[in-house]
Amino acid sequence: MREAHDRERATGVEWYVSDADGTGGRLRATPEDFRVRELEAFDYEPLDADPGSYAHLVFRATLRAWDTNDFAGALASKLGISRERVSWAGTKDKRAVTTQLFSVEGIEDADALPELDEADIEPLGRAGRPVLFGDLAGNAFDITVSAPDAPGNADAITEQLRGFAGHEPSEGGVGVPNFFGPQRFGASRPVTHEVGLALLRGDPEAAVWQYVCATSETEPEASSEARAAVADGWGSDWGELTERLPGRLRYERSLLQGLAESDAAGEERFRDALERLPSNLRRLFVHAAQSYAFNRMLSARLERGLPFDAAVAGDVVCFADRDAPEGLPLPDPDRTQRVTEGRVDTVNRHVERGRAFVTAPLVGTDTDLADGEQGEIERAVLDDMDLAPDDFALPGEFASSGTRRAILLTSDLDASTDPLSFSFRLPKGSYATTLLREYLKTDPGSLA
Repeated sequence: MREAHDRERATGVEWYVSDADGTGGRLRATPEDFRVRELEAFDYEPLDADPGSYAHLVFRATLRAWDTNDFAGALASKLGISRERVSWAGTKDKRAVTTQLFSVEGIEDADALPELDEADIEPLGRAGRPVLFGDLAGNAFDITVSAPDAPGNADAITEQLRGFAGHEPSEGGVGVPNFFGPQRFGASRPVTHEVGLALLRGDPEAAVWQYVCATSETEPEASSEARAAVADGWGSDWGELTERLPGRLRYERSLLQGLAESDAAGEERFRDALERLPSNLRRLFVHAAQSYAFNRMLSARLERGLPFDAAVAGDVVCFADRDAPEGLPLPDPDRTQRVTEGRVDTVNRHVERGRAFVTAPLVGTDTDLADGEQGEIERAVLDDMDLAPDDFALPGEFASSGTRRAILLTSDLDASTDPLSFSFRLPKGSYATTLLREYLKTDPGSLA
């Protein structure tokens, strides 16, 4: 192992598992260098199905350089409806070409879908419920790395990642810890988990302050200066503070405007302001705090030398999703088993065959922590963060019952060095940058 980049440690990622030197380079020099196609797992009826029974129009969109939230907002604006009526299966990065599944509620005629620049919209059918986050099996990636310093290093890294996955160096897929990538926390300003932690600790004012005022050396200087100006005037005229922020910081401005318009006092004023944010963004705050704790647990497991491709006594494993597409094993976090000393060998036969996965918790109100060494890790991380499962009993979108997540991310991978490029598929919820960081070994800003 070798130490992770300093900026990665802010999100709980402490290590690379491959010792080989990186290739260098950067991702997303152009959107076409980073192509993502969702592997869909959502059933829908034909387009001529009854809109009364199937109120949600399902469509596929191929987007170039669109943030998913921005696209949903632009689509809703063109249709003259609330953005909350637009739903999607997975949030994607802006600097990419992405093919994604969406639905929109209450649109009877598919021809009403508008034309938007850099967006190719294909109506598919109708459904009785919206497309929801996670309504996909995974994602397929075709990625080209720009300006690598040493593309030939990729072969040595691949061999080491095969070993981490439990394969011989010359055969099988690659494996890495299933870390949450920098996008989960804010690629240029990793503060989303800090907002979530403030909410979990019962401090909505600190949550709003973090989202509006916390700065980062990697964001544009003008944005950092505007945030600092608001921080200096914090608690004064909220309307005037709103005007100190540029228009591109629209969610930050929305929060301050909410403070200006709220009639509530104290903590309720800040809760009111947070309710102005889109529901998916509100959910992201607590999810990012869960992800930060998860990353720290995986880093601690690496430090202890515990395996990722096999269970030890005390671990909790989940079994494979029976409905997963062929060739893309998916964990089913609702089917779990605690590994006792007497069951280690039996469970590991299932793990080796891809029928079971070692997990760590995304902590919530229903979380039961592991036993043994993994349980010690989970409790130590939560104690250090001053968190407990009961803290996740929050109102509305901020609440979470928790789940479990596989700790090992594996994939078959095709790589070439001229140009340096990678093609692979990942299960839903996993990040291409989590795999590619092992190859580039560079500043996280080059991955975002």
